[in-house]
Amino acid sequence: MTAQLLLDTHIVLWWIYEPKKLSRDQTRMLDNVVRNGECVGLSAMTLLEIATMNEAKQRLTFRLDDAFQVLDTNPAFQIFPITTEIAREVAAMGDALRDPGDRVIVATARVLRLKLVTSDERIIASRLVPIIE
Repeated sequence: MTAQLLLDTHIVLWWIYEPKKLSRDQTRMLDNVVRNGECVGLSAMTLLEIATMNEAKQRLTFRLDDAFQVLDTNPAFQIFPITTEIAREVAAMGDALRDPGDRVIVATARVLRLKLVTSDERIIASRLVPIIE
């Protein structure tokens, strides 16, 4: 089964731990994924962003090991590696986005032709990829 959606880092964490933060459209799309037994994509960059949240002095409402356990064991999540094709796409995007994590996640969605589920205003404003807000 192949993912049709790529989740931005905050979306995957909201979906697991704080689903009330998701928009109505995001909730509807993710509910459909579950109902249809499909999966959603995550960039490998999302794993790195989650792993470094403590270093960024963000107050976590979850344990990192618990989050990784969910991502490792739940078949709804398909993790996509950062490939040379994705790295080339990051380079080709220029400086439309400054955050390296955002650039890799957007490039992953572009290369794999997936809609990106995000609430990140900079990504939305960049218009680099189809978005579900």
